[in-house]
Amino acid sequence: MSAPPERETPRTRRTPRILQSLNWAFEGVIHVLRSEPNMRIHFAVATAVLVLAFSYGVTKLELMALLIAISFVLIAEMVNTAIEGTIDLTATSFDPLAKIAKDIAAGAVLIASVNAVVIGYLVFADRIAQPSSRLVERLREAPSSLTLIALILIILIVIASKALTGRGTPLSGGLPSGHAALAFGGFTAIAFIVDEQRVIVSFVALIMALLVAQTRVEAGIHTTGEVVLGAVLGTLVTMILFQVLA
Repeated sequence: MSAPPERETPRTRRTPRILQSLNWAFEGVIHVLRSEPNMRIHFAVATAVLVLAFSYGVTKLELMALLIAISFVLIAEMVNTAIEGTIDLTATSFDPLAKIAKDIAAGAVLIASVNAVVIGYLVFADRIAQPSSRLVERLREAPSSLTLIALILIILIVIASKALTGRGTPLSGGLPSGHAALAFGGFTAIAFIVDEQRVIVSFVALIMALLVAQTRVEAGIHTTGEVVLGAVLGTLVTMILFQVLA
């Protein structure tokens, strides 16, 4: 008589479920970005606002206000998209109540957008009138900030590539390997930042990046080609940013 199969403990099931939930959340964001032009506009404006915030050195409270305003706009746009999709799925003909629901959701986006514009004006009006610093100069003085920007840009490129190719999920599998891209992006940043014992420190960082890439292949999550492409992507993006701005 064969032994009964082992039961999964909550711990063994929790991590995959959390990872899958994150994947679904990212896929929702990607879907809205791909299908809604307004969402792409909101993202572009939000990126520009955050760049300005870093350039002009806003205070922590001002940055918090900007982040809250940006979040409200993006959340309102996503809720509006979800409401429109639900109504289009259930309504087979014109319904005045369905129109009202869509108008209310669109109104929520409008209010959030106007609020964001007002907050942005209050934060940047005096700074833009009397500029005191430039983004490139601040980045040259803060290599850690440039590293963070490089890693965020790598993540965005990886997620966008997976969305376009339709392979894998935002956090696992697919083309290219995000883990390899981040690992080699970090290695490249360290090679630019470190002054003392650069060869030794860079070599250790390279070994760590290679180990990360190897584990992705050995685990069967990525092919060798996907890992190599991720490594090249992370290295090139970080190198270009440091060569241009550092």
